[in-house]
Amino acid sequence: MRKSIVALVVVGLFAAGWLFGVRSTSEAGGKGSPMLAHMVYFSLKDQSAEAKDKLVAACKKHLSDHPGTVFFAAGTLAEEFKRDVNDRDWDVALHLVFKDKAAHDQYQEAPRHDLFIKENKDNWKKVRVFDSYVSK
Repeated sequence: MRKSIVALVVVGLFAAGWLFGVRSTSEAGGKGSPMLAHMVYFSLKDQSAEAKDKLVAACKKHLSDHPGTVFFAAGTLAEEFKRDVNDRDWDVALHLVFKDKAAHDQYQEAPRHDLFIKENKDNWKKVRVFDSYVSK
């Protein structure tokens, strides 16, 4: 009797997760593949608001909507955060999460990615890239 109740609870939880769209890490990243977070921080030579806005717009134009992208965002440094732990040595941030490493690798070879670099690299003083495997 107790095994039947436990089995029923497990089936119920699984059904509820499926019904409400809860996905496991392996489903989000493919079978057994973790998602890959690709965070890029650009320090610019021209630190004007116009130059920062131009780079954010270029990120949106060239780097969004690539196959396998789970999350995309680009923006500027939040000036009001000035705690000792805040790294403020950058101007524009790019945040991408890919379903897996293969999607990231495909993105790195994409013509739109290459065009983004070609059109914007002259204003880059420093670029830092942080890649990590992530899960929900």
